[in-house]
Amino acid sequence: MPDVRLASPQGKWILLTTVLGSSMALLDSTVVNVALPRIGRDLDADMAALQWTVNAYMVTLAGLILLGGALGDRFGRRKVFVVGVVWFAVASLLCGVAPNAEVLIAARALQGVGGALLTPGSLALIQASFHPDDRGRAVGLWSGFGGIGAAVGPFVGGWLVDGPGWRWVFLLNVPLAALCVPVALRHVPESGDGRAHGRFDVLGAVLGAVALALVTYGLIEAGQDGAVAAVSALAGVAAAVAFVAVERRRAEPMMPLDIFASRQFTAVNLVTLCVYAALGGFFFLAALQLQVVVGYSALAAGTALLPTTVLMLLLSARSGELADRIGPRLPLTVGPLLCAAGMLLMLRVGPGASYPGDVLPALLVLGLGMVTLVAPLTATVLGSVDVARAGLASGINNAAARAAGLVAVAALPLLAGMGEEAYREPAAFDAAFDRAMVWCAGALVAGALVAAAVVRRPPPGCKRPECLRHAGVTSPPLEGEPVRKRLA
Repeated sequence: MPDVRLASPQGKWILLTTVLGSSMALLDSTVVNVALPRIGRDLDADMAALQWTVNAYMVTLAGLILLGGALGDRFGRRKVFVVGVVWFAVASLLCGVAPNAEVLIAARALQGVGGALLTPGSLALIQASFHPDDRGRAVGLWSGFGGIGAAVGPFVGGWLVDGPGWRWVFLLNVPLAALCVPVALRHVPESGDGRAHGRFDVLGAVLGAVALALVTYGLIEAGQDGAVAAVSALAGVAAAVAFVAVERRRAEPMMPLDIFASRQFTAVNLVTLCVYAALGGFFFLAALQLQVVVGYSALAAGTALLPTTVLMLLLSARSGELADRIGPRLPLTVGPLLCAAGMLLMLRVGPGASYPGDVLPALLVLGLGMVTLVAPLTATVLGSVDVARAGLASGINNAAARAAGLVAVAALPLLAGMGEEAYREPAAFDAAFDRAMVWCAGALVAGALVAAAVVRRPPPGCKRPECLRHAGVTSPPLEGEPVRKRLA
């Protein structure tokens, strides 16, 4: 049984290690959007390249995050976590010195592989190291400090973009890794799952990532080369069908399809797809809108978006407690509708927009909607399956959220009619942004309708979330041991 106490020196070192590791991935997910206009200008990149700067990372992260946790169970969670941190840092260095958009996109894909190794490992190390009496508090501190990092990230990212330059958004990860790795090797005990043996579902992981990549490519290229886009999209669908077939046949699949026999689990994941598609698209476009159309600097744009993160950090735990009392159906219905209202309020944000009169009200309504829905969504995912599969359910839900976000980033510019040079033309971008916000609001309304029709209160005695504070904006929090697998 794990026996490290939180108050001990080793406990504090373990907490520091996991916070540093997860903060690297979290910071990149929150600050890169702020840097996109400057990246585009410096590398002479078109809109498609900016989309890929975000999505190359998300494709490999979403496709491999389940496999990353299984590797930790088999070969040692500390070992795989450290490999992930080093991998992420090296890929970040490549991003920071990239001479052109093509190299940057390739390096971002490598970053996603590192993120898939370290993201589940950071929480798994806490689960495997701390005494059960201290584990809940340790997870709470890990989540809370991660939230602070998410809040500071856009501010620091904007300052770096306006000051030393956008490359330092990526280079900052190198000293963080240099601090994290030796602390992990010296102070974090190794752990693993002695029952994990047999073959990994590498084929399933590869097919999932390939399907996401091909569909994403098809959506991004649809506005430029319809024939190539159609072939890519069809190939992506074929890869997705092959993924389902492989997962159905394997004795120990990466994503057991029978977990979707739970109507509640399936419904909550549909809500997740709707909600996080809208949120992923919003945060990708909002940072561009504030800089390209309203005229904000990168620092001002990053700071302007802080209210949503701060509200999540301060109020998400109370939202979870409220949902425990009243059930998840109402929060998962009202939350997306509030988010939709916030995005429609963003239609007022155009040339000459006032921050207190136009931008802030929209972000406050959006933030309140996120507060209302995120914690109940996580709790409902955990409560919709057997306790033994709660970690797997959380991992699948997290991967679904990331996949929804990357598809939205690929599809929204197409749906909104953004051309290759849209971010260089304020008037055209403003009109397309308005259309995109309507699409995002529609996705959120669809999610609310699914929740109202299907979601019900989980049965008594189901697993409850340990991450009571959450400040992420592009995916729900990982819970328990999210990617643990029993490989026969």
